[in-house]
Amino acid sequence: MVGASPNPTKFGNRYLEALINVGFKGKLYPVNPSDGEICGLKAYSSMRDIPGSVEYVIVCIPAQHVLSVLDDCVVKGVKVVQFFTAGFSETGEEEGRRLEREMVKKAREGGFRIIGPNCIGVYSPAHLMPYGPMEMLGEVGSVGFISQSGGHAGRVIGIGLRRWIHFSKVVSFGNGCDLDSVDYLEYLAVDPDTKIIGAYLEGTRDARRFFQLAKEISRNKPMIIWKGGKTDPGSEAAYSHTGSLAISDAIWTAVMKQAGVIRVDSLEELADTMLTFQHFPPFLGENVAIVAGLAGGGGGESVSSTDACASVGLNVPPFADETRRKLKAILPPAGCILRNPLDMGGVGGVLEILEKTMEIVAADPRIDLIIVNEHLDQLLMGLSKETLDKMNDIFIRTREIKPIVIVSSPGFVSTEMIALEKKLANARVTVYPSLDRAAKAIANMNWYYRFHLGAEST
Repeated sequence: MVGASPNPTKFGNRYLEALINVGFKGKLYPVNPSDGEICGLKAYSSMRDIPGSVEYVIVCIPAQHVLSVLDDCVVKGVKVVQFFTAGFSETGEEEGRRLEREMVKKAREGGFRIIGPNCIGVYSPAHLMPYGPMEMLGEVGSVGFISQSGGHAGRVIGIGLRRWIHFSKVVSFGNGCDLDSVDYLEYLAVDPDTKIIGAYLEGTRDARRFFQLAKEISRNKPMIIWKGGKTDPGSEAAYSHTGSLAISDAIWTAVMKQAGVIRVDSLEELADTMLTFQHFPPFLGENVAIVAGLAGGGGGESVSSTDACASVGLNVPPFADETRRKLKAILPPAGCILRNPLDMGGVGGVLEILEKTMEIVAADPRIDLIIVNEHLDQLLMGLSKETLDKMNDIFIRTREIKPIVIVSSPGFVSTEMIALEKKLANARVTVYPSLDRAAKAIANMNWYYRFHLGAEST
């Protein structure tokens, strides 16, 4: 850690503390001119004073001092240098661009690679590598994510920790002066631990190579990309953020579609879609059953749920006559609407009725997918956690018959609600904070499989 600091407010301290606190297994060497100890570890005044070899270097010093550090990296046989340091091409100044060119030249001559500059770096839960100063590690999973924005990558990881998106690797690469998006994508394309690839990008140095690579990757692994800078002011902001040159939004959209890549328009849609691919088997179904009113008040929600599905191309077909006949036999006539969407009229807490209802709806041949408006925060006000646990067991069993997702608005977050949602996530039942977001993520998945199945048949 070049630029390690005894000051706990400095990033040169927080990076080091995070590595120590999550139990990183490798050797850690703080580098600071004052020697002494930092975070309980012996500090070295120079990298050259460190005994033995050094593989990975994190740099947190001012930009004007970085070139001499790279000379030390050559001497120590370093493989990768990650620069948290900013002040390069993103400034728009020639001096910043010159420094980046010199950095890349030294890397080429010295046989090492550069992550950044102007980035937070790598997150790898399998290797106990936290994301910069974030002292948290999620479960190891199958989602790889790359980002030109360190902040967006941190927010995606944070969402993943709350919603149980499990990552294989995450890289924030900032300006990408050496390793660019295509380099990371080439790695994730062949990484056996990565099955789904997400990205936040503001531009790329080699658009032709990027688009060809995206087309190749998306045949085998779903790619979900959120591009920043789609407006003229956004493009200007992207240039000052990471020095990325603008790509016309119309061109970007057309080429992504041609390559079979899912293009999303927000952080929330990005996370929802990655989560959907993580939990669902390959899915091609547009006919949705909506179950609402588990604890009452499902009429208005049924209407808005239908609108949400229809707006993204999902169908809410009428139930088959046999389905309606069976539902009529078990649901009370007052308060229930026995069509699709199904309003249970507040009897969802009667577990025998709920289980039979889900069996009947799942057996309907017109239905491909069930969306349940559960809203755990509201149900917790009237039902016990034990009852809700059993309710979720019913939904988990339903998943064995037909794909099912849960809508549960964030509301007041409690330990009980977190435990209930985690149980669903562990059973690969996806939970969304709104039906609009659930419908959009499902539609994105449908588009991907429809595109690639169609491409294979031509």
